[in-house]
Amino acid sequence: MNNKNNKLIKISEVIYQTSLSRSTIYRLINQGLFPEQVKLSTRSSAWVESEIDDWIKERSNLRRFGGIHYYGDNK
Repeated sequence: MNNKNNKLIKISEVIYQTSLSRSTIYRLINQGLFPEQVKLSTRSSAWVESEIDDWIKERSNLRRFGGIHYYGDNK
């Protein structure tokens, strides 16, 4: 990992990078399908940018192999 990707990013940047809504991000975290946030203080959290980058790359790779189903999809 290079130092640029080790930085912590806030929820607004995670939303921007993934195009997911805040509620979808937290739902995916609860389902174990999205990187967990790092607690910075009682009222502040952030994500490791490299983990978000890896999640995006994984999603991109999955489309080549038939995709992934979310939210209990049985398709």
